[in-house]
Amino acid sequence: MLQSSIIDDPTEYYLPALIGGKMAELAAGFAGQPLLDDPLAGHVAGAVDFQRFAAERHAWLEERSARVEPLRTTRNAQRTVAENLLHLHLDGTFISLPVAVVGERGPDGWLTAMRVYHSLWPLFGEHRVRPALLKPDPERHLSGAVADYQRALANGDVDAIVNTFESDGYFREPAGGEYVYQGLERLREFMSQILSAGGITLEHCTVTDDGTACAIEFNAVAFGKHPLAPQAGVAVYERGATGRLYGARVYDDVNVEAYAGSGKD
Repeated sequence: MLQSSIIDDPTEYYLPALIGGKMAELAAGFAGQPLLDDPLAGHVAGAVDFQRFAAERHAWLEERSARVEPLRTTRNAQRTVAENLLHLHLDGTFISLPVAVVGERGPDGWLTAMRVYHSLWPLFGEHRVRPALLKPDPERHLSGAVADYQRALANGDVDAIVNTFESDGYFREPAGGEYVYQGLERLREFMSQILSAGGITLEHCTVTDDGTACAIEFNAVAFGKHPLAPQAGVAVYERGATGRLYGARVYDDVNVEAYAGSGKD
């Protein structure tokens, strides 16, 4: 059985268990009835629906020779955010899809809910609006470079947002692959493009910070002057040695191309 604890956290084993067809182990990670939100399947609740979902997703992954590469795990007492690359054979080529899995834990350490985040653009060549999963929490507190980044993003301030990164820092778009911008010059070019229409407004819902990385689940609600139907996502901000950001990695399906040029988000 996969135990829901700090040492042995089923959130980290979600993708390997799906690929391996370990349905019982997945369900056993929850304190009660399984509760999952997935970009493709939507809201999955209860043992029967979860078993059906897991079997269908296992078959889908098996057909595409899926392999998971763990990247980083950020956790606190309430929650785990596991970042991965999901390697898939798709339409005659291989893609590496960034996937973040968020596991919510109760006071006893067992899972109460799981939320999966990734872009659908690499899979289907189109974005799909994903409704908000969580309510914004105005009491959530951010500090340092992460807070500075959020202010600059909301204000559309390119200079300020680039200044939150270390000299070799990078931003990775949800599509992954070639859409990584490293170094201050590349970051400035990219941020100038995506913020050309103005700031991006996010409602912060959860914050998971381990001192090195900070993961924020959010609802994207505006792009410049354009209001958006609230769309769910998560971003992980990894601090470097100076306290500025070494990496920023986003997992959502917000269609930034519609407002900010040709960059793939």
